[in-house]
Amino acid sequence: MLHWQRSFVLPTAACHDAEPPTRYETLFRALDRNEDGVVDIGELQQGLQSLGIPLGQDAEEKIFTTGDVNKDGKLDFEEFMKYLKDHEKKMKLAFKSLDKNNDGKIEPSEIVQSLQMLGLHISEKQAELILQSIDSDGTMTVDWNEWRDYFLFNPVTDIEEIIRFWKHSTGIDIGDSLTIPDEFTEDEKKSGQWWRQLLAGGVAGAVSRTSTAPLDRLKVMMQVHGSKSMNIFGGFQQMVKEGGIRSLWRGNGTNVIKIAPETAVKFWAYEQYKKLLTEEGQKLGTFERFISGSMAGATAQTFIYPMEVLKTRLAVAKTGQYSGIYGCAKKILKHEGFGAFYKGYIPNLLGIIPYAGIDLAVYELLKSYWLDNFAKDSVNPGVMVLLSCGALSSTCGQLASYPLALVRTRMQAQGEFGFQDGHGHFMDLSVSFCPSLSLSVSLCLSLPVSFSVCYCYSFIE
Repeated sequence: MLHWQRSFVLPTAACHDAEPPTRYETLFRALDRNEDGVVDIGELQQGLQSLGIPLGQDAEEKIFTTGDVNKDGKLDFEEFMKYLKDHEKKMKLAFKSLDKNNDGKIEPSEIVQSLQMLGLHISEKQAELILQSIDSDGTMTVDWNEWRDYFLFNPVTDIEEIIRFWKHSTGIDIGDSLTIPDEFTEDEKKSGQWWRQLLAGGVAGAVSRTSTAPLDRLKVMMQVHGSKSMNIFGGFQQMVKEGGIRSLWRGNGTNVIKIAPETAVKFWAYEQYKKLLTEEGQKLGTFERFISGSMAGATAQTFIYPMEVLKTRLAVAKTGQYSGIYGCAKKILKHEGFGAFYKGYIPNLLGIIPYAGIDLAVYELLKSYWLDNFAKDSVNPGVMVLLSCGALSSTCGQLASYPLALVRTRMQAQGEFGFQDGHGHFMDLSVSFCPSLSLSVSLCLSLPVSFSVCYCYSFIE
């Protein structure tokens, strides 16, 4: 990628903290295409493109914004040189943090060790793929000169940014409420990036839930009332005939409202459980992450579970049966007592472990397979790969936990439509139904939900 830099701008540069000004001048002149002594964003983009360093618009704008200290829309030589010097200092710190044995070279084993400390487990072969894109002399090690040359115009500031591509990002809400929370670095917490990501994920989750609400309501209806004679098209027809087009979104308000408290409690609980399971300063491994995430999910579900019951009751209700969320809650409390708000709670908790465990395990397996077979010059898999991995792992998790999800939904609906005599026990669920069809609808939700969430999340963030 930086062949031009290695062969022309930086041919004999040694490992010095203070670089000769002529080195920066040579590069600045190459970018200053109209020779007016300043470089604007257009010249920077065209210059990097002509030098064989296409970074992409976001990275190029980040470089320009950071370097343009006086905000006049142009980079003069002093600003340009200051940016490069400051950036090289950060790269030097990152290099030293990776060079565990202080021999002046980064080896594959050191990449494995560093990423393991950050919670990303890769093989030595995968680490070699990372180094191949930086190593210019074929030694399978990277010295300071190679490291500096490779990252000279890359706005990445530390090795932790490598793992952001492969975070199992469940700050993005896919509507299942059982996934493991995202893990934020200390820098992300200090900069406020964590709450912006959670906010973006919450808004994207609200949009995705609303866009797929008709399918979600159909799934609930089939879980509660489904029979062998009912099909997907017939289910939609029945809902529209009973309550009109608007009835397809019945219960969606509760589903959207619970995103904020659920995300907040899950994130807070995840941080607390991490502290309990790890020593101070120790990074979270996959097993600890699974345990912490499962317990955080259980804690969040305990807090917001009454809203899950309200969502189900509203979804299966007839038109005019409830005046709204408050009316539904008031009626349940009056006729069934407070305990009704926790019907199906036990199977719901039991479903967290198979869902979260298989979801995480499949995601890790797919990640390793992609890195082994398709990663060439970058560990960034791209949106479509992440989307596919997330949808497939979520689908596998749903398959494993679906029997418990079915029991949970039917217990939540007790007190409505033929369940008036139910007492909240497993043995009361003897009404005939066709679970395979509701499972098909549930699985059909995975791809559109994942796609709409990822699209909205990228747009909002």
